[in-house]
Amino acid sequence: MNKILLSLAACLCLLKAQSQSGHAIRVQLKPYTSGKVYLGYYYGKIKALADSTELSAGGEGVFSGKDRLPGGVYFVVSPNRAILFELLVDSGQHFSISADTTNLPGSVVFTGSPDNLVFQGYTRYTAVKGKGITDAQKSLSTVHTKADSLRLQDQMKQLNAQIQHYRDSLTTRYPHSLLTVLFHTMKEPVVPPAARQPGGKYDSGYAYRYFKGHYWDGISFTDERLTRTPVFEPRLDKYFRDLVAPDADSIDREADMMLLQARVSKPLFQYLMVYFVQRYVNPEYMGQDAVFVHLFEKYINTGQAEFFTDKYRQFLNNRAYSLMANLIGRPAANLEMVDTAGRPKPLYEVQAPFVVLCFWDPTCSHCKEIVPKVDSIFQAKWKQEGVKVYGVMVDGGKDLWLQFIKDHNLIDWIHVYETKEHQEAVEKAQQPGFRQLYDVYQTPILYLLDKDKRIIAKKLSYQQLDEVINLKTKHTKSN
Repeated sequence: MNKILLSLAACLCLLKAQSQSGHAIRVQLKPYTSGKVYLGYYYGKIKALADSTELSAGGEGVFSGKDRLPGGVYFVVSPNRAILFELLVDSGQHFSISADTTNLPGSVVFTGSPDNLVFQGYTRYTAVKGKGITDAQKSLSTVHTKADSLRLQDQMKQLNAQIQHYRDSLTTRYPHSLLTVLFHTMKEPVVPPAARQPGGKYDSGYAYRYFKGHYWDGISFTDERLTRTPVFEPRLDKYFRDLVAPDADSIDREADMMLLQARVSKPLFQYLMVYFVQRYVNPEYMGQDAVFVHLFEKYINTGQAEFFTDKYRQFLNNRAYSLMANLIGRPAANLEMVDTAGRPKPLYEVQAPFVVLCFWDPTCSHCKEIVPKVDSIFQAKWKQEGVKVYGVMVDGGKDLWLQFIKDHNLIDWIHVYETKEHQEAVEKAQQPGFRQLYDVYQTPILYLLDKDKRIIAKKLSYQQLDEVINLKTKHTKSN
């Protein structure tokens, strides 16, 4: 008999577990009587839709499906695509929401979702405290005495401290909740006072090292819920913008560390890989494209990023092979070109302490503006330093090219172009052309090479290139 009862209890538990599979979030949204509403979510800086439901005459609907939703911060979207309010989706995915959409967010009521009840309590608490901080900031701009100013600053400090204390109390009570993950992601390290070094001096780098060393405290790179929040990507942005040295080697080490930790969570590994690829495939700063090449060689080209579509993977392949040949510090590829008279003028036969490569097109409007300015600074400064300009016609036709050179008196340049026969020979041999070797997909593009034809700088403006030449020239003279 006991065995039978135990079996029945097990079956009931199993049936209950099965009934709670997938997700079912019921909504009642007044005063809607029809229309489709949506369940959206954050994916870094992107807002996407996860589900939808048609509302009944009573404004009722249900977001449901056989699969569980990835944990994260979600939001309900009205029929006219406006975000109505946010909610948390985590372990419990069977609950109800009712709200009067004419009185948001105060009218939102959650039933059967402890996570959202805590979240709602927190948002209401911070709304009150936040209003107090805003009011104090407004008053601060109108006070006339130092005492009033200090009083208001102390008031704001206390209100911020109360918010942080409230967060800390929730973190202690719900250490594994999504809300705690959000709190850890939003919280920045507080740097304690530095101890004096021998001799009474302070360590000037202490604050930076402490802040960077504790920046990710409490944040797990195995928690895939981070991917569906609006706070994780801005934290990544700040870390790589302000705390990581901008050279490629430093960025590579940090990215590898994060990706290594995230391997146990495929969604987070994918998120980070996409983040790093998009950040460095066309980077903000010169030389950081080497980070993308590193990612390609270590992860993408070894089959560890199978989640990219075939089309996007082909794009990444093309970009990687275009960038591999022209990374900062590497020897530039030779260019087998001919001059205006058809005589061979290979790049590597040019003898100069510095060579400026200028890829341009006489029909390009931007080239028409920039190329004469490059010539002006070349004639005024660079030529006296021994710099030579190797100008490569990319498109536009020989006649227009020669006419532009004549009209703008571009003397003392080494003007070259690729013959049709050479281009066909390169294609027949299935070798990369100069466009791929130098990543020339727009014009004008400027490179700076040293005497050994190593790449010093690339894709800078002529003003920036001038600054680099000045620095390099001074360094050479001082040695």
